[in-house]
Amino acid sequence: MVILDITTIEDIKLLVNTFYTKVQKDDLIGPIFNEKMQGRWPEHLETMYKFWQTILLEQHTYSGSPFPPHKHLPVDQSHFTRWIEIFTKTVDSLFIGILAEEAKMRAVTMASMFQHKIEYFRDLQKTTK
Repeated sequence: MVILDITTIEDIKLLVNTFYTKVQKDDLIGPIFNEKMQGRWPEHLETMYKFWQTILLEQHTYSGSPFPPHKHLPVDQSHFTRWIEIFTKTVDSLFIGILAEEAKMRAVTMASMFQHKIEYFRDLQKTTK
């Protein structure tokens, strides 16, 4: 069921809920997310609604720094590739339009940045030990 573009907070919630339902069940990244969340999924989803609402709808409901909670995750390129794959397929299954494309582009950019920053912090830890 493809809706037109992402235009409301309800669209954001649909995207986020659908995406994270798939993430939780994924064999590769699901265990990492489920271990990190440990029953705090509702709070995480609320944060993600605000994050994407701020990014895509320019309604500034999110404040904070998204990277620090991810800094020590046991992830590599394969995890980011899977995350992008699931995110892209989720967007494409639900939406079509300029903001849908923007969401996918932003997700790829964030995944790349997070991966590089995680690698940087790992390398920094190795040199300081």
